[in-house]
Amino acid sequence: MALLLLQLAVLGAALAAAALVLISVVAFITATKMPALHRHEEEKVFLNAKGQKETLPSIWDLPTKQLSVVVPSYNEEKRLPVMMDEALSYLEKRQKRDPAFTYEVIVVDDGSKDKTSKVAFKYCQKYGSDKVRVITLVKNRGKGGAIRMNQMAIACGSRAHLEKESIAQRSYFRTLLMYGFHFLVWFLCVKGIRDTQCGFKLFTREAASQTFSSLHVERWAFDVELLYIAQCFKIPIAEIAVNWTEIEGSKLVPFWSWLQMGKDLLFIRLRYMTGAWRLEQTRKMN
Repeated sequence: MALLLLQLAVLGAALAAAALVLISVVAFITATKMPALHRHEEEKVFLNAKGQKETLPSIWDLPTKQLSVVVPSYNEEKRLPVMMDEALSYLEKRQKRDPAFTYEVIVVDDGSKDKTSKVAFKYCQKYGSDKVRVITLVKNRGKGGAIRMNQMAIACGSRAHLEKESIAQRSYFRTLLMYGFHFLVWFLCVKGIRDTQCGFKLFTREAASQTFSSLHVERWAFDVELLYIAQCFKIPIAEIAVNWTEIEGSKLVPFWSWLQMGKDLLFIRLRYMTGAWRLEQTRKMN
């Protein structure tokens, strides 16, 4: 009996090892290169408050703002106003207390099929295109893709950058799945971070350039790869609690989204381990 159990254990270990090797090979073979930052002609400009086209600035330009708030949005015409009203109210009050403080809010419409861009543009008209800018992508790229498109190609001429997600939903089922996801994140990719999926992430200009230059994942799990890259570059990370309000209308489909994210986590780890993905070195910024 003991011999049989030993044989089964050895067989199980061998099968597990074979499965890991097979998955590693699949991950390596199917690994895609860094998603190209190809921009359509319409994505190279934005509309100012007067409705006139202006060329987008570059990340390599000299910094002009202390804070850039990037808001990736997909079909958010109903939920966007709540976030924008609260964020702009706070930023305006802060600027009144400290006139030296400068900011911009950049709404990246990720190929929405509703009136997200029109809703966002009303804030551009109200506050001016120096403070609120609307970028409309021709096709949907995913939240990570939308932020990366903005981060590397447009308005990051600022000293700090804050990504703010306009989604906040916490059901019991989602919370249960989140705990399982957190375990996989800790086991496979990132240790020391309690909640990698929090939509608020603040970067210095230099850190943003380093991390987004190597980002491959464009969908939900992009946050994990972003933090994995930051830890590989030994960029200091601090996690601070924030107040989070639930707003109905999340685009995340609990089971299938977490299944996709679980697969992405495993492939992130294996692709960096096998050398299919490599960290990009960026030139020093101004």
